[in-house]
Amino acid sequence: MNADEEHPARRESGRRRSDLHAQLRETRDDIERQVRDGRVRFDQVNERIEARTGRNLILAILIGVVLGGGLVASLIFVKVVFAVFATIIVGFTAFELAKALQRTGRAVDPIAAVISAVLIIGTAYFIDAPSRGMVFAGGIVFVIVYRLVAQMASGQARSVKQTVSDLATVAFIQVYVPWLASFAVVLVAQEGGEWWTLAFIALVVMVDVGAYVAGLSFGKHPMAPKISPKKTWEGFAGAVVCSILAGVLLALFMIGQPWWVGVILGLLILGSATVGDLVESMIKRDMGIKDMSSWLPGHGGFLDRLDSILPSAAVMFAVYTVAVH
Repeated sequence: MNADEEHPARRESGRRRSDLHAQLRETRDDIERQVRDGRVRFDQVNERIEARTGRNLILAILIGVVLGGGLVASLIFVKVVFAVFATIIVGFTAFELAKALQRTGRAVDPIAAVISAVLIIGTAYFIDAPSRGMVFAGGIVFVIVYRLVAQMASGQARSVKQTVSDLATVAFIQVYVPWLASFAVVLVAQEGGEWWTLAFIALVVMVDVGAYVAGLSFGKHPMAPKISPKKTWEGFAGAVVCSILAGVLLALFMIGQPWWVGVILGLLILGSATVGDLVESMIKRDMGIKDMSSWLPGHGGFLDRLDSILPSAAVMFAVYTVAVH
């Protein structure tokens, strides 16, 4: 091939490469445009969901899946790991509640609250009932004495009424968080107790899901507007249906009990979960806050997730004791 023929061939090859690069750039720009448009639509949908629900639902679901997966794995494979997991979570929760109460002007000692909580929950898996009672009593005495010593050391003037309120508050933290949570750890330590624990946690979740979906879809009549304005009777009805159905299925296929035990269990957990939710709502309303903290994006704080579980743990342990023993 001579030079005159080769030159047009090179030009043709160059045009083809140029056309290919142009097509690639156009395709890349089109993909980037579609990604940007998709992200905008996703953000708009997420904003509408958040505006209606009051939280980032997608992020909340992701965090819930991660925490729930770790919880289930610890229950099924190595029960003692659940005790460690519970000790860590309860320690954070006690600290979170103490700090929130501290911001309202109450004299509360977060470090003392954590030490006592970890002691109470951390030993629950390994000791018997009388010893647990002694550890709990020791924890209460510890936080009260710590508060009195801290009060004297600070030299801060507080009235007798304020001091009594402070002592009642530090004791309340221990009753509300580690003592109630310890029933879940004690239940796991029993023979087959991991399945009972998993069952009651699943029931609490179903109560929450039923109330959430029904309330979001049909909610019109507030259940307790002065305590928790977003809770509705329609949501409660959804929780009733979900708790009974889930209770029957879990009784038959997870804990090996008759169907009617599942009905009773579903109603009991429905009651305890609802009361626990309303109690925490009352505490937050008294403190003038929406969430206990922002440690769990989309959820609020640890107590915002444990509020229904804490009293339900005690209820499930009582049902287990009656049904099995």
